[in-house]
Amino acid sequence: MNFKTNIFAALPLAVLMATMAGCSDDDDPNGPTDTTAPTVVSTNPANGATGVAVITVQFSEAMDASSIKSTTFGVTGPGVADVTGTTSYNSTTRIAKFTPVSALALNTSYVATVTTGVKDSAGNPLENVHAWSFTTSALSGAQTAPVLGAAGSFAVLASSTVTSTGLTALTGDMGVSPGTALVGFPPGTLTGTKESATVASASGMTDLTLAYNDVAGRNVAPVTLAGNIGGLTLPPGLYKSTSSLAISSGDLTLDAQGDPNAVFVFQIASTLTTTSDRDVLLTGGARATNVYWQVGSSATLGTNSAFKGTIMANQSITLNTGASLTGRALARTGAVTMAGNAVVTPTP
Repeated sequence: MNFKTNIFAALPLAVLMATMAGCSDDDDPNGPTDTTAPTVVSTNPANGATGVAVITVQFSEAMDASSIKSTTFGVTGPGVADVTGTTSYNSTTRIAKFTPVSALALNTSYVATVTTGVKDSAGNPLENVHAWSFTTSALSGAQTAPVLGAAGSFAVLASSTVTSTGLTALTGDMGVSPGTALVGFPPGTLTGTKESATVASASGMTDLTLAYNDVAGRNVAPVTLAGNIGGLTLPPGLYKSTSSLAISSGDLTLDAQGDPNAVFVFQIASTLTTTSDRDVLLTGGARATNVYWQVGSSATLGTNSAFKGTIMANQSITLNTGASLTGRALARTGAVTMAGNAVVTPTP
């Protein structure tokens, strides 16, 4: 005699139907099965763009990294010729990256393609083949470093005030002009010269303005960036944002591609922000002394973040608790505010 059959037979019909209705696949202790196909959220460069920084695609959900390879994510051009390169996947940002082995030709059209061989972590293939085209710039994006002049010796330089709480340690000069307030030293320490409304700090501010205007006015072969650039790897060149930039949901890598003299220049119309624990990483021989950030308003470095390069902000710069900077914090019209930070002027 079947025990289950007799139990259900003894139940009234209404109770039996209610009991049966309450049973579903969702009662599986492992949860419902993922059957949703992943899609492409964004690409860089955008479809039809001119100027190439890095070739990436961001997906709508977590992907199977092993499915992202040269046979499923590649670039062709000129024409149908395959571009030799490598692929990688960042699980935090859900961004896959294609890196050409050699620099792409100038003024040339290319097509990037992601096939349905790419799968999410549940094994669902990409909803559709995704292909987009872009054209490299007709001009080289190679940059020269701006001349910092008297501003170059300063680790921190501000117009109104320099303020620190906690055990900030500065390696390089610290100055303010035309303001006079340098607050928090001690307990902060300075390996360098303190310049409060002196000829040196005034000269530094004059030369800062010249360098700021130089970088802001550059317009040869800029590559457009927008929003969050965390998770990207960028080669040397000129990068332009018409709004704000953030480094979040991943670290930013600057790759000099074997050239220790390669220069990275960023033009940012509004704010620059890093979130907590985010880093700017230097690879391929890149050096902090060759990285420049021109910020149209103010910059904020997140708690315990590690930043590289010279920040030239039109207004103010804030370093939150524990943030470190290998570079310079130079604020044209506002203040530099610190909280237990390490700022080291980069070696030439």
